[in-house]
Parts: sequence; structure tokens; C-alpha cells
Amino acid sequence: MKYRLLIRILLLLFFWLTEAYALEVGQKVPACRIFAYPNKVPIDFQSLRGQVVYIDFWASWCGPCAKSFPFMNSLHDQLKQNGLHIVAVNVDEDVADAEHFLQDLPASFQLGRDEESQCAKIFDVQAMPSTYLVDRKGIVRYVHLGFRGSEVETLRSQVEELLHESP
Repeated sequence: MKYRLLIRILLLLFFWLTEAYALEVGQKVPACRIFAYPNKVPIDFQSLRGQVVYIDFWASWCGPCAKSFPFMNSLHDQLKQNGLHIVAVNVDEDVADAEHFLQDLPASFQLGRDEESQCAKIFDVQAMPSTYLVDRKGIVRYVHLGFRGSEVETLRSQVEELLHESP
């Protein structure tokens, strides 16, 4: 009897803690750090306040991630002068996998590594890629799971909407 009660309490605690850390629209971007690739300089998302930040969690084995890179390159090249900052956060365990991916699909935007998946856990990443659009005040405004060609215009218009808002 005590064993069952303990199991129930542990399960409730687990689900409560998982939910407590899940990032949702309307929340401030969390204070987690990733490291720029390849120079390993720390990147703190909160230090990017004042810019619209497109955070994309990706992995080398992810087919939709490969499709998203040309879009992010285009978006970055067109809108960086307007205050868009794209950070693509790799979650591969082996950096060599990411390097191989980037040989075929180079990025014109900032790359980061989340080697221990600390930020991925805090953001509650549930799909690859997972995209978080953050406004100039550091608030998560949109979340996209996966990448579909049919959603490109929606993503672009959401980014442009955030860029047109006053800081």
C-alpha cells in the first residue's frame, strides 16, 4: 500500500516538474546558455533583447531540418538589417554529425550547440525542428513544431509582424 502511494506521488511530482519547465507562448525566453559554433563563445538568449529572435532547435538526422536551413538563410539575409537574429541550436550528441550536415547546408545565421540538451529540456523541445519566435522584449510569441513548406509564409509573416512592433 505504501509502495503504491509512493509511486503515485513520484509520478505526480514528475509530471508537475515537467509541466513547470515547459516553455509556452507568452513567457519570457528562459535563461539558458548555449555555445556558439564553432568558437564556443556562450550565447545567452536574454542578451538578445531588443532584437526579434528566431530560435531553431535542429539535429543532423532530421529531414525537415535540412529543408528549413535554406528558408532560414533566405529570411536571415533579407531581414537581419531590420533586427532579426536567427540562432539555430544543434542538439546532436556528436559534433561531427552537425559538421557533416553543415558541409551540405551551410548557414548564414548564428549557430549554437546544446551538447547536454539543457536548453532543449527547458524549452520542452518535442519535435525536430522546433522553432520559437521571440519578440524584442524577450517574450516567446510563436512556437512551431516541425517544418513544412506550406507554413513558410506563416513563419515569414509572423517574423515580419514582430519586426514591425515597437520595442
